[in-house]
Amino acid sequence: MSSVGTPDPNPGWLSDDELADVRSRLPLLYVEAVPVRVDGLGVVTEVGVLLRANAAGAITRTLVSGRVLFGETLRDALYRHLEKDLGPMAFPQLPASPVPFSVAEYFPFPGAQFTDERQHAVALAYVVPVTGTCEPRQDALELTWMSPIEAASDAIAAEMEGGRGALLRAGLASVGRLF
Repeated sequence: MSSVGTPDPNPGWLSDDELADVRSRLPLLYVEAVPVRVDGLGVVTEVGVLLRANAAGAITRTLVSGRVLFGETLRDALYRHLEKDLGPMAFPQLPASPVPFSVAEYFPFPGAQFTDERQHAVALAYVVPVTGTCEPRQDALELTWMSPIEAASDAIAAEMEGGRGALLRAGLASVGRLF
């Protein structure tokens, strides 16, 4: 006997069990973004880094990040995660081209440049200017704006999980702001 139910508003999402099963079998595709403020010439003047509590309860710094859903374009995924993490008034200026500044491959074991204990994942990384007011949402506790020099420091890299400090530095290098 079948029952009539409300259609899933997010049919691209997997249940926790399905996601765990997929993570154990396949690499997943993610987008990551380094939110920045730029001056009138397009030069990066500030970098936004999120503060979050990880699964173990430790406070860490991170970038905007999230999965690409089945049937979702990279642009749509990037926009969705920027809005989810920075709020609807962030007004991200998505890049004209979907070509990332880097492709980061995360592995679930130590020794890799990028690690994620949950899964093998591939992340396309972008530097994205935001022009509006950013108010972190979801599991982000705070967004800290800092100069490119501060963001690229060893101290900030040490607070970032999974090698994201190196990814942040690569993003700054891609826009000519790594000193």
